Amino acid sequence: MTDSIHGVHLDKATFAGGCFWCMVTPFESLPGIISVVSGYIGGHTTNPTYKEVCSETTGHAEAVQITFDPELYPYDKLLDTFWRQIDPTDAGGQFHDRGSSYRTAIFAHSDEQLAKAEASKQALQDSGRFDRPIVTEIERIDAEAFYPGEEYHQDYHHKNPLHYKAYRKGSGRDAYISQFWNTAKDKEERKKSLTPLQYEVTQNNATERPFQNEFHDYKEIGLYVDIVSGEPLFTSYDKFDSGCGWPSFTKPLFEGHVKEVTDTSHFMVRTEVRSTEGDSHLGHVFNDGPGPNGLRYCINSASLRFIPLADMKKEGYGAYLQFFDRK
Repeated sequence: MTDSIHGVHLDKATFAGGCFWCMVTPFESLPGIISVVSGYIGGHTTNPTYKEVCSETTGHAEAVQITFDPELYPYDKLLDTFWRQIDPTDAGGQFHDRGSSYRTAIFAHSDEQLAKAEASKQALQDSGRFDRPIVTEIERIDAEAFYPGEEYHQDYHHKNPLHYKAYRKGSGRDAYISQFWNTAKDKEERKKSLTPLQYEVTQNNATERPFQNEFHDYKEIGLYVDIVSGEPLFTSYDKFDSGCGWPSFTKPLFEGHVKEVTDTSHFMVRTEVRSTEGDSHLGHVFNDGPGPNGLRYCINSASLRFIPLADMKKEGYGAYLQFFDRK
């Protein structure tokens, strides 16, 4: 499909991963994501209701349909994000939600998506990350096969944040994800590609010395990415001199590429900042910044790799040049 207003080519991706409330947040703030709609797919009736789907009589699964810009976030990366949200070895549901309406599945909108989905499933099976077979279904579908859910289900985490957080934690989803992703084995593998300082900062939450680090007073124009995963984090246009001795930024390039965690170490209560894909420790965020949101992202240079503006295209970040053209 093509966005006729802005002339941007957009695609759709549809994933079933158990409760659709929990499948919106992993995608909605990623670069290039236009919308995430909760709904139903894979059944034998038309326009099913939530009650009908939950009765396990229509054959539908709860799912999310994502409209995205493949230049900013390719389908391959959506697949990687999807696998990290689910238990792909459970054919009977997801976590404490049981039944076929909570099954996992990838619904491909094209032969190309189908091939990529099957290849990603095989790669995950071959990785040995899970000790049981990957049972997630992959099916080729037409766009009309998806039925949006009721309005009260859309953006449920925004409408009912407390209930959503309690439900998500109680379901066991986050505990499972922590068990199988960014494991001790993953950390050990990263030692091969990181310097000792980079490893201590990103994997063990260390802090480098102030004023004695690579980017604290660096002024070249370009993109700062996670040293582990390569996900884009900050731009030079949002960097400022805070006088603290570490690189400081007013905001991340995309909210979906950073996550905040309460840090109670060193007898203080602070907000730690970590990358989403790599789960790298980046630094902390404080409420004393100069930007409109009043935030200061104080980041360790050792957690970053800098991509000069002139090298962004050849380094694979050409799609992000648009965020510099507007400056």
